[in-house]
Amino acid sequence: MLDAVGSDSAAILATLETGPLALLFATMHPERVRALILISTYARYLAAEDYSIGLSPDAYVKLSREFAELGPVIEAIKAYRNVITEIDDLDALIADSATDPEMRKLVGAEKPALQMRRQALEQQIRLALIPKDVMDDHNAILEIRAGTGGDEAALFAGDLFRMYERYAARQGWKTEILSLNEGTKGGFKEIVAEVRGRGVFAKLKFESGVHRVQRVPDTEASGRIHTSAATVAVLPEVEDVDIEINEADLKIDTMRAQGAGGQHVNKTESAIRITHLPSGIVVMVQEERSQHKNRAKAMTMLRAKLYDQQRSKLAAERAAERRGQIGSGDRSERIRTYNFPQGRVTDHRINLTLYKLQHVMEGEGLEELINALVTEHQAELLAAEGST
Repeated sequence: MLDAVGSDSAAILATLETGPLALLFATMHPERVRALILISTYARYLAAEDYSIGLSPDAYVKLSREFAELGPVIEAIKAYRNVITEIDDLDALIADSATDPEMRKLVGAEKPALQMRRQALEQQIRLALIPKDVMDDHNAILEIRAGTGGDEAALFAGDLFRMYERYAARQGWKTEILSLNEGTKGGFKEIVAEVRGRGVFAKLKFESGVHRVQRVPDTEASGRIHTSAATVAVLPEVEDVDIEINEADLKIDTMRAQGAGGQHVNKTESAIRITHLPSGIVVMVQEERSQHKNRAKAMTMLRAKLYDQQRSKLAAERAAERRGQIGSGDRSERIRTYNFPQGRVTDHRINLTLYKLQHVMEGEGLEELINALVTEHQAELLAAEGST
């Protein structure tokens, strides 16, 4: 295999095929290996956006995407090789009888830092080579529904949406409401939004589940603490190529938009409801004045729901081996509690409690929870790779 690629590619693959990374590399999917070979061969062309390498436009675009994903891995592998070389050189100096004691002492003092750097790079490469969820880089459809708790649950659903909206803004993502049903005293009985940006689904996918709140509602005169809940679902946004929808399977209804909206409401039939007959899934969008735009958004929601249905079916088939894992995505599972009197938020999947509830609700503190979930998920994947 090494003879078929350039010298740089050969060195990268030789690094992976021997030493501490060999076991993980042996479990890599062939496509991942192929991508590493191609990208390390063509890296300088891709980095310079040089189109003279004889690839078709489609192949170049695909390779460019893989370069964006795996380019940092290759750089980490190169850095790892350099550190190994430096450590070997230091060992050679220490072992050389011609090295004077003062130099041997200086060289020995440099070695611990290089060994720590080596360990950090090994971990970085291990994490980067974990098989990736193909949907991680996709946009996401965020659905929040009020659960038990009546008006207070709707208010909490509104608080959750604002938390995610603020978090998305901090990440540089864009949030657009697709549909909503307001609560009688504020908040939302249900709200669906599209979140667009790089790596949206990779971070938000762990938010699916039941979120519970404990607090004294504004309407509670006696000061008694109420417990309410809202359900969050995060679906990857998919393209036509990801899932095929037969137009004959769709029942499309148009109607007048309802709710607050000025003169436009109830004047034109711009609202769209699409029913997917085989699955029974129904989506409705009325946020835009244009029927065409509402239909496009409704189809985006429908594709996401159908794809998620397929993912859920596969997940159910693997439930026995995945039970208890962070990434199981079971939406009936109580995943987090927000306790306002104590100012704490607890994620039950990883037993993490933060006494910075207001910080979390403002979106900024949510990053700490999400990063902890991602780290735990990566640890599970590494453990699974090591046991295969």
